[in-house]
Amino acid sequence: MYPTGSVQANMWGIMTLAKDKQVDKEPESPSGRTVENILKPFRESRSEMKKVVWPSREETTRLVIVVIVLSAVLSALLFATDSIFALLLALLQRAVSGQ
Repeated sequence: MYPTGSVQANMWGIMTLAKDKQVDKEPESPSGRTVENILKPFRESRSEMKKVVWPSREETTRLVIVVIVLSAVLSALLFATDSIFALLLALLQRAVSGQ
């Protein structure tokens, strides 16, 4: 038995079998979404936030210190690299100008 549906081409021209949509839901109210549909995402978000395992104060402090130290190290590394390139550029300009 073959599946029912219509054949459609996707954006690359490949033929695919698309199932015909059956619409069995009731029409929306004239005002659009109901209040329940509007509040549903907020309730779901609140439910998901209750499932989150938040880090302890000590863990948060330790991770903040790690971020600050890594930022300082990378800043120093970028400063050193920039200084070296600036020095090399100055030497190259002096050599080209003949001074």
